[in-house]
Amino acid sequence: MHLESFITSALMVLIATSISVAIFKHFGLGSILGLLVAGIAVGPHSGGPYVTTHVEDVRHFTELGVVLLLFLIGLEMKPTRLWSMRREVFGLGLLQILVTGAAVGAYFYLYQPSWTAALLIGLTFALSSTAMVLQILQENGEISSRHGTASFAILLMQDLAIVPLLAIVPIISETGRLSADVPMWQQVGTVCGMLVLIGVFGRYVLPMALDQLSRRDNKEGFLLVVMLSVFLAAWSMHYAGISMALGAFIMGMLLSSSNYRLQVQASIEPYKGILMSLFFVAVGMSIDLAALAEQPTLFIQHILVIISIKFVILVGLAMAFGFARPLAIRIGLLLSQGGEFGFVLFGSAKALQVISDETFVLAIGVISVSMLLTPLMIRFADGIGAKLEKKRALNNENKPTLDIPSENKTGRVIIAGFGRVGFTVGSLLKQKNIPFVAFDCNPIHIAKGQEHDMPVFYGDVGDPHLLEAAHMGDASLVVMTIDHTPSALRAIQHIRMEFPNVPIISRAKDLNACHELVQAGATHAFPEAMESSLHLGGEALKMIHVKEKEVEALLEAVRDAGYQSLVTDKK
Repeated sequence: MHLESFITSALMVLIATSISVAIFKHFGLGSILGLLVAGIAVGPHSGGPYVTTHVEDVRHFTELGVVLLLFLIGLEMKPTRLWSMRREVFGLGLLQILVTGAAVGAYFYLYQPSWTAALLIGLTFALSSTAMVLQILQENGEISSRHGTASFAILLMQDLAIVPLLAIVPIISETGRLSADVPMWQQVGTVCGMLVLIGVFGRYVLPMALDQLSRRDNKEGFLLVVMLSVFLAAWSMHYAGISMALGAFIMGMLLSSSNYRLQVQASIEPYKGILMSLFFVAVGMSIDLAALAEQPTLFIQHILVIISIKFVILVGLAMAFGFARPLAIRIGLLLSQGGEFGFVLFGSAKALQVISDETFVLAIGVISVSMLLTPLMIRFADGIGAKLEKKRALNNENKPTLDIPSENKTGRVIIAGFGRVGFTVGSLLKQKNIPFVAFDCNPIHIAKGQEHDMPVFYGDVGDPHLLEAAHMGDASLVVMTIDHTPSALRAIQHIRMEFPNVPIISRAKDLNACHELVQAGATHAFPEAMESSLHLGGEALKMIHVKEKEVEALLEAVRDAGYQSLVTDKK
């Protein structure tokens, strides 16, 4: 039964994903597996009610989630860091594609009439799922780890390889050589032109536009311009025949040194999360269980052989490039599935009769199910690793150990607002070499802080996604210096809800604001007017020869009493 109503279809998807993700997360299997299973349940091949038969169109739309994901990765990847990864990208990544493609191609030569078709299939299966791997790395907090960086480098090389692979399909086709319609010099010129367009827009136009919008506090315009930049970059690369995600990654990398990086990340994050979830649902909807059941033995054999070949080659190459065995195994597990770009390549190969319809269905099934198995394999490997670690700990329990005291490290302080008060707090922290990061929505305040070599960024601390991007959970203290009480209240409520253990001290305009901030979750709040009055009164007492100890005791007593003795309106 096909559900015609959009709202009915949306409700069905939400019910399926909510239940499935909740169950799989409860058993520690991760949200991705739950989304894939939900996609199978609401897909046209489930045998029950389904949301649409146009699965390919849905998948194309939700690939925008992959575009946004690569943009966010680019925000964290400065050009210098990318250059430092060149060995992994062009060495490990290129070797992985060539060796895996040859090995898988040799296997499929047993089932294909021509070696060219078998080689194309092998090279296509050499690609891994950028969306799945990066999502798993982000969920596990491993994106910046050594094996996470290496996995990303390999995925980046695979994205670059899509261009020649797409060009190979019409060349080996007997029905038409489409690539000959466009001369090579024109293809290269188009790519270079689009790269220049992205570079100019991301380097000059976008920062200037964001600066003007932030000065006018136009948050809606800020978000829309960021979205425009991402999709312009994606369209440019798509027009040039390159991966859309690669264009978004380049745009993100151009913004990686910008003051607006963290706020951009916070603005994009919720849209990325929704589209990525729908992408995995769409992949699940692509799995035709009935068609795969027609050749179950061959289907299972293909999955096991492809995953095994990719795993063995990835582990071997990673160890050859200096990775320890546990990290090499982790890389192999992460990248042993098929990739979403296989849908595009196999679709093109089917359209040009390079592969048969039966091979296409089987290949799409292998990609989808291998993606389904990846979280399970990682979970299984983690379980074995935990048991081995426990066993090793028991064996070493009675061995003498040398207790070396660790270095005392002061946690990072986060300053919310960098006006007059925030600048003063930042200056004091800097003098004591205490690490901190500050956020403000006023470009003038940001520029002033950076003139004094302070880490000040554009951002609204009331945005929960910015709090996550700023690693608020690792902060030792939050100093709230915002002079707008409603904004401060909103920010404190978000921080207290998501990070209940982080202490917060806040500036307050008056005693009433002080009580409101404490009720919202501030650990301490200090009324600015009262403190100025106390300081002035204390200096007056000292100048008329009242002893300093008596003055300090008096001021502390007033503070301990909640400044009540300074309140003029007592009811």
